[in-house]
Amino acid sequence: MTQRERLYLFDTTLRDGAQTTGVDFGLEDKRRIAAVLADIGIDYVEGGYPGANPIDTEFFASNPFETDNISPRTPPRFTAFGMTKRAGRSASNDPGFQSILQSKADAICLVAKAWDYHVRVALGITNEENVAGVTESVAAIRASGHREAMIDCEHFFDGYKANRDYALQVAKAAYDAGARWVVLCDTNGGTLPHEISAIVDDVVKIVPGTHLGIHTHNDTENAVANSLAAVRSGARQIQGTLNGLGERCGNANLTSIIPTLLLKSEFADKFETKVTAERLAKLTRASRMLDDILNRPPNRHAPYVGEAAFATKAGIHASAILKEPETYEHVKPENIGNRRRVLVSD
Repeated sequence: MTQRERLYLFDTTLRDGAQTTGVDFGLEDKRRIAAVLADIGIDYVEGGYPGANPIDTEFFASNPFETDNISPRTPPRFTAFGMTKRAGRSASNDPGFQSILQSKADAICLVAKAWDYHVRVALGITNEENVAGVTESVAAIRASGHREAMIDCEHFFDGYKANRDYALQVAKAAYDAGARWVVLCDTNGGTLPHEISAIVDDVVKIVPGTHLGIHTHNDTENAVANSLAAVRSGARQIQGTLNGLGERCGNANLTSIIPTLLLKSEFADKFETKVTAERLAKLTRASRMLDDILNRPPNRHAPYVGEAAFATKAGIHASAILKEPETYEHVKPENIGNRRRVLVSD
C-alpha cells in the first residue's frame, strides 16, 4: 500500500470563531473546548491572542494540554495568535509582540499583510518594511525557544490577483525566515475553488506544500470546497473551526472537512491525520457540545452531524433505506457518531 501523506488540522474556534456575532467565550469555556479538540485529534489549537484581553492572557499563562484532563495521546500544539512586529520598532521593543513570546504557547501564528493595497492603506508603511517585519518576527519566534512559527498571509488571494509578485514575496520571506507553516488566507471569502486551485498550484513552486496551509472564509458558501481544492493543489495544513464559527459568514467548517477527509476515498486513500475512526465517532458530540456552550440550538441540517443529515420522510426513500441504507446514505451515520432517522409523514 502506498504510504499516505500527512495532513495537519488547525482549529481556530477559540480565536477566529470568537469573532462570530453573539459569541463570547469565558475562560472555562475555552478550557472545555480545547479538551474536546484534543480528544478528536486536532494538531493545532489556536487559543486566542495573549495580551489582547484578560481572558486570553490568563488562558495562555499555562498550557491546557499539560494537564491530567487531556488524552495521553500526542496533544495538540497550543498556538497563540498575534501580529508581526510593528514597523519602526525591533521585536524586543514591541510590547504586543513580547506578550505573545512570553505566553506558554507551543506555536505562534502571526498575521501579516500579503496585499500591497492593505500595506499602504491599513498599515501605512512601505512594501519593504512589511516584508522586513515578517522576516524579523519569524526570526524572533525561532530564537525564543522550541516553538513553531507560522505566518497567516492575510488577504493572500486578493493580493495575488492584484500584485502576484508581491504576494509571493511575502510568502517566500516567511518560508525563507524559517516559518513552519505559511498559510494562504482568503480573508474576504470571495475567492472561488477554481481560483484557489490555480493560485496554490503557483505558490507550491515557491513554498513547498509540506509548509503550506489554507485558511478560508465562507462568504460565497465555498470555504469547505476551497480548503479541499487547496489540498488537491498541494497545501498540507487546513485551518477551520468547529461548526464553521467565524466572522461574517464563518470559517471553513472542520465538522464537514474532517469526515470528508476520512470517509471519501479521494482523500482517505492519499492522506492521513491524527483523527482515527474512534475519534471521528466523537465528532457529532463535539459539535453539539459547542452549541451547548453557546446556548444555541444545533443546526439540524448541518452536513454529517446535523439531526437531519441522515433523516428521510419520503416514502420511496424510507422504504429503500429500510432495505439497504446505502441506497440513500453517502456514508454511515455511526461513523461520525450520528444516527439515521426514518420519519412518518401524512
